[in-house]
Amino acid sequence: MLSIPEALDVQADAAVHKVEAVGSPGRFLVSGMLAGAYIGIGVVLMVATAGPLIEAGTGLGKLVSGVVFGVALTLVVFAGGDLATSAMMVLPQGALMRAIRPWPALGTLLATVAANLVGALLFAALIVVSGVLHSNAPAGAMLQDMLTAKAHEGPAELFVRGILCNLLVCLAIWMASRVTTEIAKIVLIFAAILAFISSGFEHVVANMTTYGIGLFGGYADATVALFATNVLWVGLGNLVGGGLFVGVAYWVVGGSPRRARVDAPGAPAASTLH
Repeated sequence: MLSIPEALDVQADAAVHKVEAVGSPGRFLVSGMLAGAYIGIGVVLMVATAGPLIEAGTGLGKLVSGVVFGVALTLVVFAGGDLATSAMMVLPQGALMRAIRPWPALGTLLATVAANLVGALLFAALIVVSGVLHSNAPAGAMLQDMLTAKAHEGPAELFVRGILCNLLVCLAIWMASRVTTEIAKIVLIFAAILAFISSGFEHVVANMTTYGIGLFGGYADATVALFATNVLWVGLGNLVGGGLFVGVAYWVVGGSPRRARVDAPGAPAASTLH
């Protein structure tokens, strides 16, 4: 297993790669769209499997939701894709280590959010056209219940649930970056995502698909205003949870390392830490 300073060096390299990738906007857009769609797969898988259990009153709905949603982040990590919520940890760590500059880091994060949104909405449209949530009525009912619950959550609730969500999502990414075997990475990802989903926390990219299906499918409590409000407060909470509670925290734990210099915005820095 990598030490914390070694893992920070890996994340700094990842931050440099993300900032440089924006220089090829077409490829970056596709990568971000794929990540948005992969998280959407997790949303649909969750309601398709847990919805019938909730309708049957088995009490296993939340547990099954948490177990199956790990597929989404596993797809992002192993298939590849630029996901905003993990970037909320990686980019601040890269900026703190001076591997990248703050403004390019912010621009890259905003671009990632936009690309994830496009991918999530496209995937949501395909789901609505496919009719899979109509053929599985309990799944559609679960999604409707999720939208109704979100409509009654205030800004403070959305913000704090966003913090708690991305604390766990970024812990999944952070822990996976420290181990060297694929099985260990998958187990750690599933464990952290189980905690996040089963606890009812809020993930901004997952909510893009949820609201996308709601808007395109004509669900109640799915409006552009509610969607925008959710993305704003959950997104800010995710940023605090991933950037501060994981990214900054482990940078401090690792001894606050910095690379020698940044020659230009987004340029690779010297690999020596001090």
